[in-house]
Amino acid sequence: MSGRPLSGFAELAVDYSDEWYTPRWVIDALGPFDLDPCAPLVRPFDTAERHLTLEDDGLTSDWGTDRVWLNPPYSQVEAWVRKLARHGRGTALVFARVETAYWHDTIWPHASGVLFPRGRISFLTAPSPQAHNAGHNAGAPSALVAFGPEDAERLSTCPIVGAFRRP
Repeated sequence: MSGRPLSGFAELAVDYSDEWYTPRWVIDALGPFDLDPCAPLVRPFDTAERHLTLEDDGLTSDWGTDRVWLNPPYSQVEAWVRKLARHGRGTALVFARVETAYWHDTIWPHASGVLFPRGRISFLTAPSPQAHNAGHNAGAPSALVAFGPEDAERLSTCPIVGAFRRP
């Protein structure tokens, strides 16, 4: 997951990074996407047709009408998810912290659908597509959050095993 883990996870203290790479099978199951506005500078594969990196400041950039893939840096997850909710077309991969304020203020009232994958997603630990780099556990369960009817439909019919719900 391209993101900073929440504080308090002792098992992550040694491997603390804001670059957690989405496994290809997630993109393959949900794509194609037009835009990844918070893509890493070096990535193992393309997650969308167009990528914005830290250098491009995807948080303040115009996303147009693009279908967005969002694996946000967790140091700013609330701001990214709020922007995607306003944008209204895309899917975010975030911690399933359903009790938090941003879930209650942004996800529950504005999402079109949420998929809670069965088990935890293992993220790539280096910008390489080789399978031996998979296995970085985020320390918390993940959720795939759809904004817009197209993304909700893709989540509800995708091959990712889990529980799909419409808020």
